[in-house]
Amino acid sequence: MAVRELFELKGRVALVTGGSRGLGLQIAQGLAEMGARIAISARKAAELDDAKSQLAQHGIDALTVVNDLTKPDQVAALIDAVVGHYGRIDILVNNAGTSWGAPAEQYPLEAWNKVMSLNATSVFALSQAVANACFIPQRSGNIIVISSVAALRVGAHMKAAAYYASKAAALHLTRALAAEWGPHGIRVNAICPGFFPSKMTNGLLETIEAAVIERTPLGRLGGDTDLMGAAVYLASDASRHVTGQYIAVDGGASAV
Repeated sequence: MAVRELFELKGRVALVTGGSRGLGLQIAQGLAEMGARIAISARKAAELDDAKSQLAQHGIDALTVVNDLTKPDQVAALIDAVVGHYGRIDILVNNAGTSWGAPAEQYPLEAWNKVMSLNATSVFALSQAVANACFIPQRSGNIIVISSVAALRVGAHMKAAAYYASKAAALHLTRALAAEWGPHGIRVNAICPGFFPSKMTNGLLETIEAAVIERTPLGRLGGDTDLMGAAVYLASDASRHVTGQYIAVDGGASAV
């Protein structure tokens, strides 16, 4: 097989959660450009419609599914929608996430539960459901968990205990699922992005952007295409002997 063919995703179906904007939309576009058929999910129909239009400008026809992953009873409906449309799922990108900023001594328990529910619990619940419905019967499957460099180290500039804890949980869950599901032909890996401008980070970046860039060896924030390559690599046969690992896409910030 030629090296270029290792990165091809033609014929595969990818489900990207939180795919209506930001990192999820970027990943969906990258996978689709390599031939994958794409389904994206999110809570807001209007944002999904906008994302579908943006993808269409690149010649990509995406299935959109309105879904709230903090509600376990909606997981089966999401899978049914994708399988009903495409017939299968080959790649699952657990990207949906949230954050909440507050000093630890004032952190509301309600906020803690909200962040942990979406960033960690839903990753397990959806991965488990897709594995049982598709990957284990197929004897193949690929899960990519979007964790964060916040899973690798803590910075005093960001008071977000639940975010740190949830992303670390998602990263270790990646390793646990990789160990258990490898015999079923399922690979599980993670991407740990650094700071990318997004709806979730814009408020924080207004005050710390200069400091973040100063501490980043490559001297910049993440851009509109910087996650595409890592996602395609982990989703494709180019990484077929890689599981239980993570790639930090942070301009080198976590290395110094």
